Amino acid sequence: MTYCVGMVLEKGLVLMSDTRTNSGVDNISVFRKMFHWTVPGERIITLMTAGNLATTQAVISRLEERTKAPSERQNSLMELPTMFQVASETGKLLREVIAETQEDNGQRGKGRFTASIILAGQIKGMEPRLFMIYPEGNFIEASFDTPFFQIGETKYGRPIIIRGYDRQMSFEDAVKLLMVSFDSTLKANLSVGLPLDLMVIEREGFGAKHERRIEASDPYFNAISDSWSEALRSAFHSLPDYSFYQPDEAE
Repeated sequence: MTYCVGMVLEKGLVLMSDTRTNSGVDNISVFRKMFHWTVPGERIITLMTAGNLATTQAVISRLEERTKAPSERQNSLMELPTMFQVASETGKLLREVIAETQEDNGQRGKGRFTASIILAGQIKGMEPRLFMIYPEGNFIEASFDTPFFQIGETKYGRPIIIRGYDRQMSFEDAVKLLMVSFDSTLKANLSVGLPLDLMVIEREGFGAKHERRIEASDPYFNAISDSWSEALRSAFHSLPDYSFYQPDEAE
């Protein structure tokens, strides 16, 4: 399983993904799920993937081929004029890879090779944009009503983001919020695991303002995890006590 989050802020975009893949509790591996390409001063494009590993790796490999041979590939992500067209091309490629793989595997492959993608970035002269791309190749864009997207194991970390998100928040607070969301997911689901990949994209920056890998030994992440656990225990004990007896029954 996977957990990836892309978030839109007034200042730009914040992205985080885990790196765990597994086929059983005794077969766990680490694979990068966040990929980005940049043209300094002109564009940055970032993808995060969830789903069948063979499918997502095939999609990324084909995208890499296109960026490495732009003279032969007219639909390269680095040449497309808008992020909408980048989303369209990525969705088309994802749909093609899934269809090809399922066809090659016949009935056995039905429903086994699906994947989804979060696409984020900015092209010069346009707004930073964030998209969710579905296995069928269609996609939706983040908005004021839906300012963040999640893929993979979303349910454990979603309440944290819903309660804490503010479009005007700083990058630092957004990273803190995502770390709490990921910590909650890690605690609840063994199929999501460290290390985590983090990227911050500043508006008009056309590059990674901040990028790092968060390992299990990371002191800040561990401090967030411990402090959040203690804060939850403290908040729980501060709630009004429940009584088996109603006031009128106790008289």
